[in-house]
Amino acid sequence: MSAPLPPRLAAFHANGADRYGVVTADGIIDLLPEFGHRFKGLKEVIEAGAIDELLNAAEGRRPSYREEDVTYLIPIANPEKLICVGVNFPSRNEEYKDGQAAPSKPSLFIRFPRSFVGHRQNLVRPPESEQLDYEGEVTIVIGKGGRRISKEKAYEHIAALTLCNEGTIRDWVRHAKFNVTQGKNFDATGAIGPWLVPFHNASQLDDIELTTRVNGEVRQNDRTSRMMFDFRYIVNYVSTFTTLVPGDVIVCGTPTGAGARFDPPIWLKPGDVIEVEAEGIGKLVNGVEDEKNAIN
Repeated sequence: MSAPLPPRLAAFHANGADRYGVVTADGIIDLLPEFGHRFKGLKEVIEAGAIDELLNAAEGRRPSYREEDVTYLIPIANPEKLICVGVNFPSRNEEYKDGQAAPSKPSLFIRFPRSFVGHRQNLVRPPESEQLDYEGEVTIVIGKGGRRISKEKAYEHIAALTLCNEGTIRDWVRHAKFNVTQGKNFDATGAIGPWLVPFHNASQLDDIELTTRVNGEVRQNDRTSRMMFDFRYIVNYVSTFTTLVPGDVIVCGTPTGAGARFDPPIWLKPGDVIEVEAEGIGKLVNGVEDEKNAIN
């Protein structure tokens, strides 16, 4: 997974303002001064179909910032929809040990942007539970909207790829019989990033390796070719019941190996470092801290 990455688009905070630009091997080229009057953020860039325009504008420029001097933000700050796919690898279904066959349709749930932090930011463990868990996932960003999108045309509707650590408060996903919303939406318990990689062809998605490490130890490792519901199907299925629009984010499922499935479970704790890495996309890195100034 160490092959050089192409130029990428990132949202970040520097010099007192939220910005966006192009990440290169040498640093980040700030494009807010040039494009800020047209695009508030990367969602607006995607809506305008302007990814290539930004990449071209960065050609030959020197970086404005070193990576270590900025605070990464989640790439799409205000998606209309942020939809997650659950139980999307065969071994993940077997992990549940409930005797049920693999599902014929994907399990879906929504998350709020506030439940995520950016690359190199700490996940926040709330005082209500110590059961903070990790889930490394490949994530797609919609570029061309549509309803009832066919599987054959699904890839025409993807603008970019990123990664997600779909952090979960495990005991809170079991507070009710039919939903997991509570345990999936504690503030700052997950992460998205580090950046957006423009999507051009099927080789970027169909069979790439996805790995999650905790403190350097591999906990999850699989390939997207083994997903029960592939990316084309996910776009097709989701767009059947809701109109997808530019900037929508779909988190596409995690392999086996989450902390809840160990015996005894291994929960994330302050000081841990989680890395989610996928071929051609990059590596999302986050620490863990306890929530500060929690209301008693």
